[in-house]
Amino acid sequence: MSEITGNKRILEGVVTSDKADKTVVVEVERRFLHPRYRKTIRSHKKYMAHDEINDAKLGDRVRIVESKPISRRKRWVLEAVITRGQQL
Repeated sequence: MSEITGNKRILEGVVTSDKADKTVVVEVERRFLHPRYRKTIRSHKKYMAHDEINDAKLGDRVRIVESKPISRRKRWVLEAVITRGQQL
């Protein structure tokens, strides 16, 4: 899911890694129709997001917001944890 509020993009996805300190890797799924065959295609992309208080855990559904560059690969900040994932 993608929203645009003002100049910042907002994305929703699932945390796939929380091993780094103050960083989570979020996988965002995008669905669209194939232009010719009209079949729904699922596309995935991973974003590194800044998590200041190490709140998000593996499997959580989160909302991330675009921000100024924090490091070489981090340009997103964790806004909220929407639902908690199952802990194994």
